[in-house]
Amino acid sequence: MMMFRLLAAVLAALLPIVPAAAADAELARLARASGTPEIPGLNIVWLAPWGDVRNARPWRNIIVHQTEGPAGSARGGAQAQAKNPTRRGVTVWVETDGTVYWAVAENLVPTHGDGANRNDNKYIDNRSTYRQVVRDNSIGVEFAGNYPDVTAGPTEAQVVAWKILVKVLRARYDIPPDRVYAHNWIDYKDARYCEGCILATLAREWGE
Repeated sequence: MMMFRLLAAVLAALLPIVPAAAADAELARLARASGTPEIPGLNIVWLAPWGDVRNARPWRNIIVHQTEGPAGSARGGAQAQAKNPTRRGVTVWVETDGTVYWAVAENLVPTHGDGANRNDNKYIDNRSTYRQVVRDNSIGVEFAGNYPDVTAGPTEAQVVAWKILVKVLRARYDIPPDRVYAHNWIDYKDARYCEGCILATLAREWGE
């Protein structure tokens, strides 16, 4: 009887883990797909579908950006980016309601970042980032909406979407959590706020 109770307790403890593991495995599978996959929990507008991941840029880092555009500006930014992929901007845009716009093909490099010019170790140790975490090896994600208050953080919907999106990006390009960077961590940006810091910190905590 005692052995039966012990077995039941072990199974009960494992039950929450099994569905979570299955969900993670399915997410990892979808993250390596081509085309315009439907990813549970994400509303993605595909302006540029995925190709074969083997033909994508060898992205080694993720840089989190925030734009001073108002709510609704991610759509316009993503559409302009899709028309001119290498303009100043990013590959992925996230609206205040959590909608994700995949704007640029994975083998193209938008102009983002300032060459990883930060070397004061203010937020992180910059010895491994200075002039190394740059647009050619980093996929950029832009979160819209901190206007007119640039100190406003991401919306709850953006955080919810980011938790799934960053898992997808990390799984697709095999990027470890410690290679998710806030823009302010690697470049000298607007001193009024820390661009991308909340989101990058969350991504690292979730990845631990």
